[in-house]
Amino acid sequence: MMPHRRTVAWSAARHVLLLCGAAFILLPFLWMISTASKPQTEIFTTNIHFIPHSFALWDNFAVAFGKANLWRFLINGVVVTVSIFTLQVLIALPAAYALAKLRFAGREVLFALVLFCILIPPQATAIPVFLLFHKLGILDSYAALIVPFTISAFGIFLMRQFFKTVPDDLIEAARMDGISEFGIVWRVMLPTAIPALTAFGIFSVVAHWNDYFWPLIVLNSEHLRTPPLGVASFRNEEAGTNYGPLMAAAIVIIAPLVVAFLLAQRRFIEGITLTGIK
Repeated sequence: MMPHRRTVAWSAARHVLLLCGAAFILLPFLWMISTASKPQTEIFTTNIHFIPHSFALWDNFAVAFGKANLWRFLINGVVVTVSIFTLQVLIALPAAYALAKLRFAGREVLFALVLFCILIPPQATAIPVFLLFHKLGILDSYAALIVPFTISAFGIFLMRQFFKTVPDDLIEAARMDGISEFGIVWRVMLPTAIPALTAFGIFSVVAHWNDYFWPLIVLNSEHLRTPPLGVASFRNEEAGTNYGPLMAAAIVIIAPLVVAFLLAQRRFIEGITLTGIK
């Protein structure tokens, strides 16, 4: 009985710790929703309360959509993130397949360079890339937001780790059927890599949807602003200390990421597990 009690006690303690951690992480989001649901008079009171006395969420949403072009920011976010992810997949899949399944001189050196590139922060190359785009005349455009991120070293690494788990017999069978190496990538490897692609898609979309640094540098036009930059400009130009509409705008910007993760949660966990990332 004693081992069983210890197991139950440890399980209960573990769940309590997990619940405390989840509450700590979710507290800012709950406060954001609470603030967005309050009128201005309740936000600046000395008494702290999560549940508003007067529900003003829809009024704050109306003010946010009326003063900020949130739909345009959301469309820009979708265009940029989908374009980046699509181009990353087009490059990462053939590169990962070559590093995982083809035998050629220098393969391990190339993979080591991929791992090295993961360690380089994008801020380190921001100034050279900015100067290059200035020379090319593509600043303040969708191209300036998309092109620097079309090659993802992390994506190549993630897909390579997944492809290592694919049996070689499957590839040999495809070769015997006369399928070319590029055909194997798109007709054989791609269908098997859906879980890993989903996991990589979550990482890529979240990173570039929330990116504030690079759009702040390369953009001047309001109609090209991405969601974080749009909310920041709304805060500086319109909302000020009117935190109700500001938090409502933040909810609008965060909601697509939450919905996307909830829909892809099972595939995301499966992809992380299969690629060996802990």
